[in-house]
Amino acid sequence: MTRISGIDLPNDKRIEAALPYIYGIGPTLTKQILAVCQIDPNTRTKNLKEEEIAKLQKEIEKYKIEGDLRREIQSSIKRLQEIGSYRGIRHSKNLPVRGQRTRVNARTKRGKRVTIGTVRKEVAVRMEKTTQQGK
Repeated sequence: MTRISGIDLPNDKRIEAALPYIYGIGPTLTKQILAVCQIDPNTRTKNLKEEEIAKLQKEIEKYKIEGDLRREIQSSIKRLQEIGSYRGIRHSKNLPVRGQRTRVNARTKRGKRVTIGTVRKEVAVRMEKTTQQGK
């Protein structure tokens, strides 16, 4: 396994497909990095030479990735929550932040559906009695 920036990259994948395993590096940034390092995107990770791995490591260090990026994103969200902005409130309520509708969708953010059934007549009468006794 090739290890770059503390992440094990899969051996059997092309380097172009393996670099996005690092948090903060996507397809576009991968192409830029490979162009700067002059590495063929079709090269398998296991076929990389030591000097190519060193070049990749040195180039990737220029970007904010993994823990640093995660920490920065979390601090930005925390700042929004502390100042009480609309986006911060939406983050803390675990709802979509960017204006998506929530009436029928937003399942990814809100989680699994919870069906709220109707209260049966007997249960409603019992609940009514207990509230009257408490008065």
